[in-house]
Amino acid sequence: MKRTIRVAALQLAAHDRAAFERGEIRLDAASRAAADADLLVLPEGTLPAYVLGDAQVDDSAITAALHELRTIARTARCVIVAGIAQRRDGKLYNSAVAIDADGSIAGSAEKIFLWHFDRKWFEAGTRIEPVDTSVGRLGIMICADGRMPGIASALADRGAELLVMPTAWVTSGRDPAFLENLQADLLARVRAFENGLPFVAANKCGTERGIVAYCGKSQIVRADGSIAAMASQDRAETIAADVTLGEPARAATKAPAPVEREVPTGSTRIAFSCDAPPFDVRTLLDTLDADEWIDAASPEALPAETAFDPRTLPPYRAAGVRRIVLRGDGRDAWLERIARARAAELRLYAIVFDTGNRRAYAVDPDGAVIAGTFDGLNVASCAISYARTAQTLVAPGTDVEEGLARVATLQEGVRL
Repeated sequence: MKRTIRVAALQLAAHDRAAFERGEIRLDAASRAAADADLLVLPEGTLPAYVLGDAQVDDSAITAALHELRTIARTARCVIVAGIAQRRDGKLYNSAVAIDADGSIAGSAEKIFLWHFDRKWFEAGTRIEPVDTSVGRLGIMICADGRMPGIASALADRGAELLVMPTAWVTSGRDPAFLENLQADLLARVRAFENGLPFVAANKCGTERGIVAYCGKSQIVRADGSIAAMASQDRAETIAADVTLGEPARAATKAPAPVEREVPTGSTRIAFSCDAPPFDVRTLLDTLDADEWIDAASPEALPAETAFDPRTLPPYRAAGVRRIVLRGDGRDAWLERIARARAAELRLYAIVFDTGNRRAYAVDPDGAVIAGTFDGLNVASCAISYARTAQTLVAPGTDVEEGLARVATLQEGVRL
């Protein structure tokens, strides 16, 4: 049944663990934000912080702060999801706890795809399961979990009505005027669109201990992938919007099973176009110093809708595919964003033929468009280095290939 709820994301200024343990971190902003929302999301590592330094956290201080959040939830009649360090069976997890509107603990999720620092202190999560609350069934992910397409799709398959993410989206500071982060700038919207579910993410802003910078940009995304609300990159603030729950999630797409193949090595230079080559292929390749011609009629090409389903392409990488060719007819404006997302999250090259718009382009394993046709340029060319597709470490200790394999196991309902 369709229904509308008011969701809010509380973007907090970063604090360090010592400040929390000294009792300097107040939850007043959470109390104010909860008063006007049905669901409030706080960032990853709100209690005690994100950069721990060691696993000897003060469990009693976290319990006391969690009790305060439970009181806020009960008083405001608001469901609250907050990122905390949580110990269970002697192990510490990077968790998100869901507090129901009556102040009870509805459930929790543990971060599965640990990112850089995480592995120093936390155990990886071992389950993908939505959490039932009074506002609906929440598909909770934590930060880098959003880089694994199979986590969100498994939550959708298991009945999630809304994707919820406490996060600590970090940024390199390459351009201080535009704090980049792949999830904030691309993947959050793709996750909502491809699963047909609203998505809310709460991030931090500022810096922590002088060694981590956050990009802000907390956001609420509608089920169609459009932005309902987005925070700034540098201010602590609350954003809120109405979202509709109860829409049917997108159905899985049938696609041909990938054929196992040898993983390519070395490099090649390709020339490509939506059309057949304008003159003799050998002459064209020689002119462009290219090794290979690809066009929209290529037998490699998969229908564009194949890539729109997040369940479809991960098995292709597992089968040895390192270059995906997609053919669309220009009817879906999301094709480029989807192609960029798939290339980045699977560490692949994507060659896309958008025949309806007379546009062909290539995307590299970082999700960047590196060459394409436009206006009178009917043929484009670029180099493909398969060594880049083997570079699956996206942060120290964080390996995409290992993450994809782990998520594939959890999708099958196996608890590790």
